[in-house]
Amino acid sequence: MNIKKSIITALLIAIGYILHQIVPGALGGMKFDIMLSMIFVALFINQDFKNTIITAILGGTITAMTTTFPGGQIPNIIDKVVTCIAVYGMLKATQNFRHSKIRIGLISFVGTIISGSVFLGSALVFVQLPVSFTTLFIGIVLPTSITNVLITSLIYEVIQKSMRVAGIDLTK
Repeated sequence: MNIKKSIITALLIAIGYILHQIVPGALGGMKFDIMLSMIFVALFINQDFKNTIITAILGGTITAMTTTFPGGQIPNIIDKVVTCIAVYGMLKATQNFRHSKIRIGLISFVGTIISGSVFLGSALVFVQLPVSFTTLFIGIVLPTSITNVLITSLIYEVIQKSMRVAGIDLTK
């Protein structure tokens, strides 16, 4: 694994942790999962399966430790692992797609939908939901998906430009 890519992944997860801490809980104790944006950017930059698993475990563990959802620890870990593997698959399936901004937006939107659905489904099985699945999906997952498209696209562009300006080449 490339040490530069690993450092960038660690920094993105740390930023995601800070953002996850400051985003307030919303409907039913759920909060917008901004950590997903950082996870997605880490996966876009370092499209290695080992990195995918490490990012999933780190992101899942940190969101589990900081969740405001009652009993949301195990569902957070499950959702991050499933989501990261799905995003990795989408990245590999669309690697020849020319329009990278559209690709990034679509993958982050679909990835957030997957994450929210898996989280709600596993929370339903393990701890029950405080309100209906549909209410949480419409009230939290869909708005988070739209927000994550914007945040992920912005952060990815900033990271790419910063690496170009700094002369960092991650292909080595």
